[in-house]
Amino acid sequence: MRKADRFKKVIAYFQEYMPVAETELHYTNPYELLVAVILSAQCTDKRVNLLTPAIFESFPTAAHMAQSTPEEIYEYIRSCSYPNNKSKHLVGMARMLTEAFDGEVPSDIKELQKLPGVGRKTANVIASVVFDKPAMAVDTHVFRVAARIGLTTNSKTPLDTEKQLVKYIPEDLLPIAHHWLILHGRYVCMARKPKCHQCGLTEMCRYYEMGIS
Repeated sequence: MRKADRFKKVIAYFQEYMPVAETELHYTNPYELLVAVILSAQCTDKRVNLLTPAIFESFPTAAHMAQSTPEEIYEYIRSCSYPNNKSKHLVGMARMLTEAFDGEVPSDIKELQKLPGVGRKTANVIASVVFDKPAMAVDTHVFRVAARIGLTTNSKTPLDTEKQLVKYIPEDLLPIAHHWLILHGRYVCMARKPKCHQCGLTEMCRYYEMGIS
């Protein structure tokens, strides 16, 4: 199957069976989502959603968090993965956001990446989810699912995966396509035991064609 045809079939499937797809992180504004996404690195959304209510109550704005210390933030996120690094990143992010951006989360991906704890993936999530920009964030789920289905070929890095996906997915669909792949990877095409018998993509999936599952 030609790659372009594979993309068309996959997109058509998700448009029919997953017309609504969005982040499972809980937030009410860009600052809260930024905090949640930083915390979500190597951590489940479920765990993050358990932690953020207390954080948002104590630090409702970047200015409030900027007045805190990594040691104080650590107490809120100690059950999260890499709490030491993330507590430093959150305070650093809040301080730069307050001092350099007047407390407003920037929409530009390059500007976002200047913030401590914000890599390309996190910047793309904020740009697409908050500002509806045509950005494709690649996390472990997207990286794995795209390769298994055959949407990407010989991809070695998240950036390579991003470039291949952006080439074939229409710009207006990139924000939701990010969530399609994440949710599919989280609940169907899981890393250890993919549920191929429950998957509606087997007809166009290279992983299934090769009989790996």
